[in-house]
Amino acid sequence: MAQRKTRKRYIMSRHEEIFKTVESLRWNLGDRLHDDAVEAIYAEAARISARSVTVAGEAKRPTFDQTLDRLVTNRWMGIPMMVLILAIVFWITIEGANIPSAFLASILLDAFHPALKQFGDNVLMPWWLSGLLFDGIYLAMAWVVSVMLPPMAIFFPLFTLAEDFGYLPRVAFNLDSLFRKAGAHGKQALTMAMGYGCNAAAIISTRIIDSPRERLIAILTNNFAICNGRWPTQILIATIFVGSLAPAAFSGLVSSLTVVAVVMIGVLTTFVVSWGLSKTILKGEASFFSLELPPYRPPRIWQTIYTSVIDRTLIVLWRAVVWAVPAGAVIWLVSNIHVGQESLAEHAVRFLDPVGLAVGLNGVILLAYIIAIPANEIVIPTVLMLTVLVARMAGVGVGAGVMFELDSELATAQVLKAGGWTLLTGINLMLFSLLHNPCSTTLYTIYKETGSAKWTTLSAMIPLALAFLVCFAVTAGWKIFG
Repeated sequence: MAQRKTRKRYIMSRHEEIFKTVESLRWNLGDRLHDDAVEAIYAEAARISARSVTVAGEAKRPTFDQTLDRLVTNRWMGIPMMVLILAIVFWITIEGANIPSAFLASILLDAFHPALKQFGDNVLMPWWLSGLLFDGIYLAMAWVVSVMLPPMAIFFPLFTLAEDFGYLPRVAFNLDSLFRKAGAHGKQALTMAMGYGCNAAAIISTRIIDSPRERLIAILTNNFAICNGRWPTQILIATIFVGSLAPAAFSGLVSSLTVVAVVMIGVLTTFVVSWGLSKTILKGEASFFSLELPPYRPPRIWQTIYTSVIDRTLIVLWRAVVWAVPAGAVIWLVSNIHVGQESLAEHAVRFLDPVGLAVGLNGVILLAYIIAIPANEIVIPTVLMLTVLVARMAGVGVGAGVMFELDSELATAQVLKAGGWTLLTGINLMLFSLLHNPCSTTLYTIYKETGSAKWTTLSAMIPLALAFLVCFAVTAGWKIFG
């Protein structure tokens, strides 16, 4: 019994020793952790102080971030630098997309389309079914993919790289005061810049604006940023009708400046319409927000590729392709269904001609924008097809309802001028392309984001009314002073 009690006291004493040892270690470790945490806090405070506080009489060398911010957020240099950087991004996008667009067109249009037509003949497919499926629906989808995919695949990664690097918050900082004066939100600068790649993707990006009123302003005005589907129209028309007026050595420069001028008109329109909305149907004061300027950091390449390709390019491209299906079907049907001696397309063009000519356009252009609303990428091929159809030009194009493009700008100019186009038509088309209603993909995205048929309708009607008003004013001024 005595041995058992002795052993029990021994075990308890050992437990007490172990407990005291653990407590001692815990307190010592806690003190060390506490000391380490305090030292880390003081070290961070010292680092922030060293970067932010200047001691009198002490010359300090600015950090990389400070030096760069003095340039990109400078009152006088910030906005010109922003325009220059965006111009470089646009130039890389436009020039870089030419080769892959031509490559995709050679596969989808020059090789695969004839193969599909041959397949239809081999299986004895009726001409109307072959035309509807291959000349209408397939060609519309092929045009959208070949024209839309390469620019998006270039622009969105570049845009995301600028975002990761930390430059886009500086863009918002530079333009914040201008947007606030227009009754809008400073972050609208970012959504506007995104619109130059794709308006549908830009509508999704308006989620970064917390205020519902200011987000609606950004949504309703984003259409005035020229998306990649409208760039080919702007460049082609500027080259044919404006650049050709200058000496050959300067025609490229004049064409580029013309497109830049249209872009600037779009920016000005964004401010004016934003101000008008903030004073009428979306009354309210611009909200103040705390804009954090993050440190510059190396872009994350793989995340950039995923974000730009998966989250933006492919999703938007898929929506555009889906909407291109009915557009292609309508284009072929109205060109091949006849009432009397003329097709539905010819009847529609003659019906729309008085309205079109009154605003310096024509019926072909108006019909092309009506049936090509699912995708701006197919406007020019549709315009060429309708021009050849209505003017009954022999030996040009492939057939009724078959969209096409010509190999040279000279050949395109000859077709358009044979259809009655003038310099006034070209100028007004550039303005109409800038201001007209959003495409179906963008309208669908607006409805998904707002959940409102009212705001979706207004987002289409406001730009369309403005487009007709501006073109009418330019035509009236041309007749008076031209």
